[in-house]
Amino acid sequence: MKYNQLGNSDIEVSRICLGTMTYGEQNTEQEGHQQLDYAVDQGVNFIDTAELYAIPPCAETYGATEAVIGSWLKKRGRRDDIVLASKIAGPGADWVSHIRGGHTRFDAATISTALDASLKRLQTDYIDLYQLHWPERTTNYFGKLGYQPSVDDEMMTPVFETLQALEKQIRAGKIRYVGLSNETPWGMMQFLWTARVLNLPTIATTQNPYSLLNRSYEIGCAEISHREGVGLMAYSPLGFGVLTGKYLDAEPEGARLTRWPHYARYSNEQAVAATRDYVELARLHGLDPAQMALAFVSSRPFVSANIIGATSMQQLQSNIASIDLELSDTLLEKIENIHRRYPNPSP
Repeated sequence: MKYNQLGNSDIEVSRICLGTMTYGEQNTEQEGHQQLDYAVDQGVNFIDTAELYAIPPCAETYGATEAVIGSWLKKRGRRDDIVLASKIAGPGADWVSHIRGGHTRFDAATISTALDASLKRLQTDYIDLYQLHWPERTTNYFGKLGYQPSVDDEMMTPVFETLQALEKQIRAGKIRYVGLSNETPWGMMQFLWTARVLNLPTIATTQNPYSLLNRSYEIGCAEISHREGVGLMAYSPLGFGVLTGKYLDAEPEGARLTRWPHYARYSNEQAVAATRDYVELARLHGLDPAQMALAFVSSRPFVSANIIGATSMQQLQSNIASIDLELSDTLLEKIENIHRRYPNPSP
């Protein structure tokens, strides 16, 4: 395994982070424990989850993923050699109405309630990295392009109040560092500027989508990562599994997009064309397409951790092994050629 500093924190994490959102839906508790055991044996020390999970979100599986991790932590012990990240859900419509009756603002009371519930499910007394799962304001995330102002923005919790609430939890020893997720350059800089001016906790990371099909992070956020030390935790590095190539000419039984086809972010016409080219390029060089896609993400200098997920042990083993793959300059240039033909088809 290879390791990075986690953004501007003093924590060292494996470049491969184990994503867990399938636990409690596509994976049973036993399967989740098996994945966690294997990942740790391979040198993975970084685990990411969220109160929202399992995915797709619903009342029946809310918090299930954290509970699976919690039972594993209790059984395994040695909490301090694991870096644990979780997230508080932000505002939404009907799809988060089951969370605290729809009370999902980032104010002090809600953060305290959500954090305590996550700690209880995780069976631990602290979380290493606590993230805001998506912005409280209406902006560009989850595949949305084109910013449109919203009157709801007037109701959002001021950034300084959110950071003050998180600082209180840091002082209480319940969290070590804070991060963002699905954030824009403007949002990242608001949190950084506010923290600097008011001497409040500085964000260590942001967890945004990043893959061969979505390199939009490079446009505005990568410079912030470089200049401010905010590490990217790259999620969906395989584009919901699309970049494996398994969906090109089939609908695999039991696969995520077969079961939930409305997750179509990486399945538009341009994305399919780009995927076909990336898969063919990998095979031309004798590489597994998924491993090539993951190795590309892991190689980017602004990436602190590459969040992989799997529903089978075979997938997990292959994904973790991608850390040992070094892409040649020639191959990287061919990847750039495809990117120029199909720039960010799945933002």
